[in-house]
Amino acid sequence: MPVIEVEHLHKQYRDQVAVDDLSFAVERGEIFGILGPNGAGKTTTVEIIEGLRTPDGGTVRVLGLDPQRDRAELRRRVGAQLQESELPEKLKVREAMELYGSFYDRPADRERLLDDLGLADKRDSRYGKLSGGQKQRLSIALALVGNPELAILDELTTGLDPNARRDTWELIEQIRDRGVTVVLVTHSMDEAERLADRVALIDGGRLVAIDSPAGLVSRIDAEQHIRFRPSGPLEDRLLTDLPEVLEVTRRGSWVFVTGTGDLLQAVTAVLARNHIVAAELRTEQASLDDAFVALTGRRLGS
Repeated sequence: MPVIEVEHLHKQYRDQVAVDDLSFAVERGEIFGILGPNGAGKTTTVEIIEGLRTPDGGTVRVLGLDPQRDRAELRRRVGAQLQESELPEKLKVREAMELYGSFYDRPADRERLLDDLGLADKRDSRYGKLSGGQKQRLSIALALVGNPELAILDELTTGLDPNARRDTWELIEQIRDRGVTVVLVTHSMDEAERLADRVALIDGGRLVAIDSPAGLVSRIDAEQHIRFRPSGPLEDRLLTDLPEVLEVTRRGSWVFVTGTGDLLQAVTAVLARNHIVAAELRTEQASLDDAFVALTGRRLGS
């Protein structure tokens, strides 16, 4: 049984449709990414999954339970880090962890969790004195303190510096490796590519596509691209005669090669036979950002 089953979900606020006939399933033990621009309906969807909002149509099952009818049971088994959450300004970090941990039968080791998230030296700091990034890390710690079966993380690295982002990504991977299913709501392409086993692309409240990041990319571009600076004269025909090569173009001293199959091996082999060194060799492939553009007709931030 999937951990989450969403079927034909619909939510509307007056004349604005936030979620439009959305269906997907999340399997146990995976990191499932929900990716889309601001206003796409991502947060509304997860708030319905968490039982915080009532859908106008469709059905949702989480761990086999109804988020509305079985909200109390789900709160003991699901950890949620919301996009916007505030605590009392004078509440200390350790007090927040103790409070949230008391809601669960088998809470996590609070001190270890604070240490993993780089908050050990802030345990006696008041919430109001924390930086934006520290507040974000605390919200993640509070989502995980109950040892949940399912963790829902909404824009989990917003406000974190690059080092803190990488540390947080490693923590999320460790959580998944311990058997926790993770739903990751994000508009960050690199975050989804790094962490997600599968990604649901959502735009305008509708599901655009669902697949692994690599699977989404392969839908829109099976071609490979290589660029390099040849160390000596290079006739185009040496490359265009290769069955793997589709096109050769030049820009200044750069040579650009487009092709399929084992393109890199074919190009480097012919260069070696002709005693030509490929300086500053780069391979370029389509990204998840390119897939989003191809599937929606616009860039994520537009």
